[in-house]
Amino acid sequence: MKKRTIKINFGVAIVSVLIIILITICLIIFLGKNNNDNKQASASNSIEEETKTSPAKKQNAMDIEVPITKQNPLKAVNIEKVIEENEKNIQRETIERQEADVEFNTQYRENNSLAKGKIQTIQEGQDGKQNAIIKNIYRNGELVTSNQISSEITKASIDKIVEIGTAAYSSNYVPIVGDELEVTSLTLAVRISASNDADKLITLNKGDKVKVKEEKDDWYNISYSSYSGWVPKDCLKFVPPNAESDGDENNPQFTKEQLTQDIGFSMLLNRKSGLSIDQYKKIFEDESNDKNNVFKENAEYFYYAEQQYNINGLFVAAIGIHESGWATSTISLSKKNLFGYRAYDRDPYGSASAFENYSEGIDLVARVLVKYYLNPPGTPIYGGETASGAYYKGSTVTAVNKSYATDKNWANAVYKWMLYLYNKL
Repeated sequence: MKKRTIKINFGVAIVSVLIIILITICLIIFLGKNNNDNKQASASNSIEEETKTSPAKKQNAMDIEVPITKQNPLKAVNIEKVIEENEKNIQRETIERQEADVEFNTQYRENNSLAKGKIQTIQEGQDGKQNAIIKNIYRNGELVTSNQISSEITKASIDKIVEIGTAAYSSNYVPIVGDELEVTSLTLAVRISASNDADKLITLNKGDKVKVKEEKDDWYNISYSSYSGWVPKDCLKFVPPNAESDGDENNPQFTKEQLTQDIGFSMLLNRKSGLSIDQYKKIFEDESNDKNNVFKENAEYFYYAEQQYNINGLFVAAIGIHESGWATSTISLSKKNLFGYRAYDRDPYGSASAFENYSEGIDLVARVLVKYYLNPPGTPIYGGETASGAYYKGSTVTAVNKSYATDKNWANAVYKWMLYLYNKL
């Protein structure tokens, strides 16, 4: 009997074993997953059941309690107020066509028959008219600056002519309006008109002082206390001031202590300083900063501006010093413009006004300050005019700064020079 020999293929056997192992592993993983799913389902059912039976136990040990604070209800917002405040903080520019004044110039002429220190107006000035294109800048709802871009003259201005005295007083001096005279007769009747037959207002006595308001033939219209009336010329005489003075008898020379007692940022500048013409000259005498002697040679014109327009002349001088650097700037030297008047940012030198002499600029800027900056609208000022008050914010140096200059430090700089000048008395 023959034996059957069986041949075994080892390669096939190994593959079969691996397949069996892989299948086994897959079954183990599948069964393990189902077991976990059942556990999770069971836990979920347990939690739901616990929630139903115990509503208070909604948080496990890992939960963090966050306290809730009550918020205050929001305040009502005033939309109109918010819009108004936002509009105020916006800088706004406008271009407008306006009819504007052309400021007249003042010509000063010497009169050797008029006593020193005396001034009299021979011809009143009249402003002209122009159609101007104006650029206005508003900030916080207020007009900050106003610059003229172009203009066309429609009516020419008429210059003011003022005579200034250069002569010494003499026995034949002829009094003028504003002079103080002394009664020479024992008694003197002041009448309501220039006639001996007119009703009498009051009787004056020898030595009483009166002020001349008007002249008519052989009569003076005078003021005395609260009275105003007519008296014959030959009953009055002029008493000259101290021979050492320049004739400033209507503006007595106060001491430095008297003149500086009210100095401060709150001092009102639409008032006369009280300085005499001699004191103005003294201030600018031998001034080392005044290298070109411009202020020395024009000191009296600050005094004349003060007397005519009721403005502190040292304030005007301080502006000129600050703006021109003691008359060293190109505009001040070539155009005799100490104040940079009308020197607009677009072309400072080209737009700046040119004057024939420094006195014209001093006089004009003093009038502009009085008319537009220092007095409220409607205030009686010079030559029968009333103030425009277009840029009036107050009568102090700080108030003028708000409309006159964009530099917020302008007031400090000008006030510094005012103090410097006062301290030179």
